[in-house]
Amino acid sequence: MKLVLASKNPKKLAELSTILSGLGIEVCLQADAGVDVEVEETGATFEENSMLKAKAVMEASGLPAVADDSGLCCDGLNGAPGVYSARYGGPGLDDAGRYRLLLENLRGQTRAAKFVSVITCCFPNGDVITARGECPGTIAFAPQGSGGFGYDPVFFVPSLKKTFAQLSPEEKNAISHRGKALRAFAEKLEAYLG
Repeated sequence: MKLVLASKNPKKLAELSTILSGLGIEVCLQADAGVDVEVEETGATFEENSMLKAKAVMEASGLPAVADDSGLCCDGLNGAPGVYSARYGGPGLDDAGRYRLLLENLRGQTRAAKFVSVITCCFPNGDVITARGECPGTIAFAPQGSGGFGYDPVFFVPSLKKTFAQLSPEEKNAISHRGKALRAFAEKLEAYLG
């Protein structure tokens, strides 16, 4: 079976391929399936955005398509940046600009937070598989570590006493929102293919 990943990110492809290779499933980027779809993320939830992307790529390719939507939810900001994590603060900011804005906005607020990832797979026959993963943590007072991307330098995992940016890829995959969602998705997909 072949799945099309609704993404242009080779790192996401490698991550998904590693988890699904044991099931004998081949995963390719949308470009490799001859598809170039830009999906506007208009959903109010991670589930809605994940579904929008998977459905659009499935319809364009005629193959089962898988997409994820993920982000950071901060208690002190009523769940923000949430589905707007990648666009937080507007188009002029890079990763460091976004997490600096986040730190500024969290001054005097509770620092509890969680990363959320939702993976959706849409099949041409109309079937849908969805899996969600969450990783609780707190927001550090200053960035620490040089690994990862996005908000990783400020997302602190109390049990490990490190930020995501200080974890090895193996440590991060074992506890991360995306790692949890991918493992749950692989289980559901295996049962579906049963």
